[in-house]
Amino acid sequence: MTRFEQKSLDLEFSKFTKMNFDKPQKCKSIGQIRYYIQELSNKIRDFKQSFNYVPNSAHILLTQYNAAQNRLIHKNFQEVYS
Repeated sequence: MTRFEQKSLDLEFSKFTKMNFDKPQKCKSIGQIRYYIQELSNKIRDFKQSFNYVPNSAHILLTQYNAAQNRLIHKNFQEVYS
């Protein structure tokens, strides 16, 4: 895969996420975050199978959603057990 093709896929992924996903810090429920994690995981799998390439920004975004999920879980834990 050429550098141009990779850049094109990076832009495609960026446009997709801007249209279909909220930023991780704007998510207010665990269910919403889990939905985004599942959809993002599916998109990563599709990119890997179709192009044998996954944009770095996809992994970064997945990490951000996982961190947001962990923060909400921790917050809920504290509220329940405090």
